[in-house]
Amino acid sequence: MEKEFILGKVAENIRIERLRKRFSQEKLALAAGITQKYLNMIEKSTVNPSIVIVINICAALNIDLNKIWQP
Repeated sequence: MEKEFILGKVAENIRIERLRKRFSQEKLALAAGITQKYLNMIEKSTVNPSIVIVINICAALNIDLNKIWQP
């Protein structure tokens, strides 16, 4: 798969799950140990987060890591 496509899907799935859980960006960022600005950049797919950051976001959302990679 193409890098941009993967980043876009990860960004979209994080945003969908965040909204489903009714978390603000600020609340999720705090729980994941990142800044709200960085989370915003992840959701806009302007940065490539490390796997550790993605794992922290999934843990904060209480979802399985595999859910983030789904098309």
